[in-house]
Amino acid sequence: MEIQRQFFRYALVGLASNIALYIGYLLITSIGIGHKTAMTLVYLVGVLQTYMFNRRWTFLYRGEISRSMLRYVATYAFGYLFNLVALLVLVDMLGLPHRVVQGALILLVAAVLFLLQKYWVFRQATASDIAVGETKS
Repeated sequence: MEIQRQFFRYALVGLASNIALYIGYLLITSIGIGHKTAMTLVYLVGVLQTYMFNRRWTFLYRGEISRSMLRYVATYAFGYLFNLVALLVLVDMLGLPHRVVQGALILLVAAVLFLLQKYWVFRQATASDIAVGETKS
């Protein structure tokens, strides 16, 4: 039941964020900025805003901020690189439309990032973690 609640909250945060960011992406590309640069800009904004919402509301995480933020940034760095490589291959090499590709990538990357956040970034400490001196990381 907890994972369903978390996924629902994660989806709400992600949906609101990604709608706003995708509109930003479309606006940025419409003024002549390239699709990879636009994706980079909106990605950075998205990482910062969603960290706070997901930490506090989605996962109710009360552990160490510095460790969770480093892990959060690492997961989003992975997501960014995956997104960038996919754009390079699917848009630049195969000629698919960047608007459609980026729209699909938002969904795929979001699912992977949820799992990484749930089981690594905002993982709650268990009794065995506490016994061996681990913190809520």
